[in-house]
Amino acid sequence: MQIHISIDDQLLTLSDGDEVLRAYPISSSEKGVGFKNGSYRTPTGQFRICEKIGYEQAFGTIFEKREPVGLWAAGDAVEGDLVTSRILRLDGMDAQNKNTLERCIYIHGTNHEELIGIPASHGCIRLSNIDVIELFHLTPLDTEVYIEAPTRKRGKIAFFDCDSTLSSIEGIDELARERGAEIFLQIVDLTNAGMNGTVPLHEVFPRRMDILRPDKDTCDAVAQRYIDTIVPGVHETLQTLRDEDWTIVIISGGFAPLIEPLAKMLGISFIEAVPLRHDEAGQYNGYGADFPTTRNGGKPEIIREWKQAMLPKTTIMVGDGISDLEAASEVDLFIGFGGVVARDAVKQRAEQFVESFSEIVSLAKKAAKKK
Repeated sequence: MQIHISIDDQLLTLSDGDEVLRAYPISSSEKGVGFKNGSYRTPTGQFRICEKIGYEQAFGTIFEKREPVGLWAAGDAVEGDLVTSRILRLDGMDAQNKNTLERCIYIHGTNHEELIGIPASHGCIRLSNIDVIELFHLTPLDTEVYIEAPTRKRGKIAFFDCDSTLSSIEGIDELARERGAEIFLQIVDLTNAGMNGTVPLHEVFPRRMDILRPDKDTCDAVAQRYIDTIVPGVHETLQTLRDEDWTIVIISGGFAPLIEPLAKMLGISFIEAVPLRHDEAGQYNGYGADFPTTRNGGKPEIIREWKQAMLPKTTIMVGDGISDLEAASEVDLFIGFGGVVARDAVKQRAEQFVESFSEIVSLAKKAAKKK
């Protein structure tokens, strides 16, 4: 027995030698393929089924941490990504996918059967509940599984900076504002030094955070400020891009918990921003100092990962700072944005420079046509 999964075709085939026994439509990750812990991407390569979970459980059984906790039925309104009916747990056999077991990558049933046939999962391989039950009974332990990496280019990705681009504020400066005028001026000077490229970001970040140490209440207040200061034209531009099949990704040197409410309001599912931690009392407990956007060259690194994972036909990047401009070589079009702050270095070196979001859609269309 062998299972072959095609990411390109969104298809799982079960074979016995040269004979194809079954073929099932699947749903792999909405973020493409990849191997990092926490990436929510589907790994590729050679695997084996190391565990089968759900013998004699009812159709639609919901599993959490591989334990049955309830029942799901078609039509139930559940927002989350449920693991239902059966689990075929995968163990990676290659050097690059050997962390698959700890990543908890499964073949499983889903409450999102309407999305079967398109990439929509959080890293696992989803099947319909009927199909996963049948596959479960046909497939013995240690069956070889091969997930074939995609080769076809598909879709378009628009990467956006957040601070002084989607929102008119700089989140770090707003955190500083809460600490008083003197600290605010210190942080603004450091932020501008980093955005203008006069001080490396890897030096700016720890210096600012040693001063600020923001608690959760302060962070929540600034998160609301992001929403209150959305740049004019953002809603309309993002909706037009989505209507034309662009995937929207925020890449920011700001903090993920502060940006997430804004992203939710704007309908953006994908955020690449710096983790921020608080203890149970809401006191500051550190940040993701190793996250790519805390240093120069981080945004190009993230864009390369997305390109490898998704194989997009076209990519653009929109941003106001030097860290955004660094990504110009990784995208088909870099658009400097000066609608909040017009930075001379960005204006001089950007292939396109705009001061209104209304200009972005036409530039994106031209970039797509060139491809």
